[in-house]
Amino acid sequence: MARKERPLDGGDGPLPAFATALRRLRHEAGSPPYRDLAARAHYSVATLSGAAAGRRLPSLDVTLSYVRACGGDPGEWERRWHAVAVELAVDTPDLRAGEEGCHEPPYVGLAAFRAEDAELFFGRERLVEDLLATLARHRVLALVGASGAGKSSLLRAGLLPRLRADAPHRAVRVLTPGPDPTRTLARVLTGREGADAEELVLIVDQFEEVFTVCADPEERARFIGTLDEAARRPDSRCRVVLCLRADFYAHCTRHTELVDVLRDAQVLVGPMSAAELRRAVVEPARRAGLTVEGALQATLVAHAHGRVGVLPLLSHALLETWRRRRGAALTLDGFRAAGGFEGALAQSAEALYASLTGRQQHLARQVFVHLIALGEGTEDTKRPVAREELDQDADTDAVLASAARLRLLTLGQGRVELTHEALIRAWPRLRGWLTEDRELLRRHRQLTDAARAWQSVGRDPGSLLRGTRLALVRDLLDTPGPAGLSAAEREFLDASAAAEAAAGDSARRRTRRLRILVASLGALVVVAAVATGNAVRAEEEVTRQRNDAVAQNLAETAGGLINTEPGLAVQLGLTAYRLSPTTRTRDSLLSTLMTSFPAHAKEVVALAYRPDGRQLATASGDRTARLWTVRGTDRPVAVATLGGHRDALRAVAYRPDGRILATASADGNVRLWDVAEPAHPTLAAEPVVRGADVRALAYSPDGRTLATTGPGGDVRLWDVADPARPTESALLTGHRDALRAVAFSPDGRTLATASEDRTVRLTDIADRAHPAPLATVGGHDTAVFSVAFSPDGRTLATASGGHTSVRLWNVTQPRRPALLATLRGHTDVVGAVVFGPDGRTLATAGDDRTVRVWDVARPAHPALSTTLTGHVTAVGSVAFSPDGSVLASGGYDDTLRLAGTDRDRATAGACAHTGPRISREQWATYMPYLDYAPPCSGLEHR
Repeated sequence: MARKERPLDGGDGPLPAFATALRRLRHEAGSPPYRDLAARAHYSVATLSGAAAGRRLPSLDVTLSYVRACGGDPGEWERRWHAVAVELAVDTPDLRAGEEGCHEPPYVGLAAFRAEDAELFFGRERLVEDLLATLARHRVLALVGASGAGKSSLLRAGLLPRLRADAPHRAVRVLTPGPDPTRTLARVLTGREGADAEELVLIVDQFEEVFTVCADPEERARFIGTLDEAARRPDSRCRVVLCLRADFYAHCTRHTELVDVLRDAQVLVGPMSAAELRRAVVEPARRAGLTVEGALQATLVAHAHGRVGVLPLLSHALLETWRRRRGAALTLDGFRAAGGFEGALAQSAEALYASLTGRQQHLARQVFVHLIALGEGTEDTKRPVAREELDQDADTDAVLASAARLRLLTLGQGRVELTHEALIRAWPRLRGWLTEDRELLRRHRQLTDAARAWQSVGRDPGSLLRGTRLALVRDLLDTPGPAGLSAAEREFLDASAAAEAAAGDSARRRTRRLRILVASLGALVVVAAVATGNAVRAEEEVTRQRNDAVAQNLAETAGGLINTEPGLAVQLGLTAYRLSPTTRTRDSLLSTLMTSFPAHAKEVVALAYRPDGRQLATASGDRTARLWTVRGTDRPVAVATLGGHRDALRAVAYRPDGRILATASADGNVRLWDVAEPAHPTLAAEPVVRGADVRALAYSPDGRTLATTGPGGDVRLWDVADPARPTESALLTGHRDALRAVAFSPDGRTLATASEDRTVRLTDIADRAHPAPLATVGGHDTAVFSVAFSPDGRTLATASGGHTSVRLWNVTQPRRPALLATLRGHTDVVGAVVFGPDGRTLATAGDDRTVRVWDVARPAHPALSTTLTGHVTAVGSVAFSPDGSVLASGGYDDTLRLAGTDRDRATAGACAHTGPRISREQWATYMPYLDYAPPCSGLEHR
């Protein structure tokens, strides 16, 4: 009889409610003893009973194992777990001031490091030295990097303290341009007269504000010229450091002063190395008397390594993990409870939103979208605003205070701004608001800038809106836009409408004169260009640089539209590729050309092509497998659904003759299906595996043997010569943990098995009844999730996580496998690896949402060939068609994607996949610097 559990402590909070639900689930399962549950879940009795004790939130892995052991729905409980984690985050105080030695967090979250945070700033020591060396050689330098690369922190907590320490009499000033950069600069430079012995280093942080917040081109040019003159005049004692976001690189090429700087003195900020990341994670905690659990260190480094723009997410995840620390230790459980690497920021933002009243939630939407400048060929960026631009009521004050407490917003010096642009990318709700309101927001921004300019020139009638510009924003008078209209904006709109009504004829005459003037100027430009060859060459170089930068931005934009506007995404990708035919723009175009469709109700976890290539089988977490008729990359046609499993499917495999399909499930069952008539599949047999969670299976090349994996590290070989009467022929043991993959060599004599114990074992199975171990392949940092032999049997590919995610091994002598190469490129766990039928290509699929294709014709010297993006979740399965012309991949949402492998053919035929032709309005939105030239001119207009 099961021992009666202790009553839960009093209270009706989220933890007691969660524990009560777990206990109810166990009761509905017949109240099995915890000893029985431990055998099913592979966790100790203490861990499982503690999960239902209600004292703290169990880890997600423990929760799902408990649920599966009780026969519950893992998907439902995963959603419930995350909901409780969010609720707990709302109730968690910002600081645990009562804990000795931990009064202040050792991590800054989304905020940039300040000079006073220098003791917590680690990992960028080498880059600080590069900055100092470059600044010693040049009076002006540019620090260039992606949003989230840590530029501001590098300058404020890295460079600035070193400048002051190395030369105490040197003055160092930091400014951000804002809407009136020249006035800001003048305040900084005032008082420099007479200080001849003192050098000034001027750091201009967030230099891109010159293009996003400053709306006046003349003011922009004046500021850039003043900066350049201050640094370069003969008697100057001023040096300038510009901090620039990389996607605004092209904007700088229109200013000769900046072109000189970018050509001669730029320092690039890339991703941190693994060692630098580990210092950034561990050292601040050590300074605060804390420790970072080894598993958490490995997880954070694996997620962040090689990725650009992830440092704010890393810092915020660390801050939220610190808030959920266990004593003096930061743990992997605390990290997961915070929402994980990508989800911690979204979870914090959702916690804020959930804590607000209905009216405050409406105000929060207005506030956050008002603080974002919409990208014009670039990513959206933050937009600092004066506090008086927002409502002055108590509810708005409450929203701002709550967001600032969670470090989502920064308040100070009369300004309000997003703490970091990472929030735009990481918070789905905010992205949804921007998507829904984008056109209204764009018009509102235009109206705001125009109204401000009108006020600044004393309400000069010449600054009022006319014609199309007025028509585009006039309907805002009757639309309750996402941020509302201020009284000044309404007054400006009314004045513009009245002026246009009174001066229609005059406006048309001015338009005609303007056209004549523009034509004359155009002629003068042509004459000047013909007369000055050097100027032409310089312009061509600037155009090339602009095209490269615009093409890269277009490629990223196209990637973001794959799932919402695929036809437009193809046209943007094609334009980018024609502007700058680089590997990156080609990969972006190929990604937009993938066929994508929902294949199941849940994740697509496994794929298999029938050997003749005319049918594809998919397996899903929705407990079904499906058969599809396929033809190249055309959208497949569903033929049949195979059910009967009681839990999520894990694997699917065709027998080499294509007549039998095997499916494996987390319910511990394997089913063999007769699919000779695909529209009418029948169950041929159901071998008794005697275990739980069969994660992998594979047929031998002759089709007479089926290998299945068990959770305890064993492999069973089945004689399936008669598929209606499978019999177990051998049991292979040796692994110390659950198996994740199994593969036969092409000659059928060797079996490779991959395990969570971080090893791959090779076994001689020439004699099925007497298998013999050959070798154990190690060296991976984490569990090995996939394994595959090359068609010639000479090379073995293994997939894992960490720094050794994909490895190639020479197995011509299977007793002495030798490492050939490590494939680097994925930034997260690689869950699937497969060779192409010719053996010259290898496809890998990872949790970083990419599928990568590698040239492995020379296995010792592999080369990355193509990177396919577009999946919105981790990619868990990948398969080549038998003729190698198509690559299929399945995501952890519900999608199946098909990509053609002939890159030249795919790019040449891109226009067949675009739909309506890109309109002039869309072109102006995404490519305002280019003349309208649709890449597929034969298409009809929208």
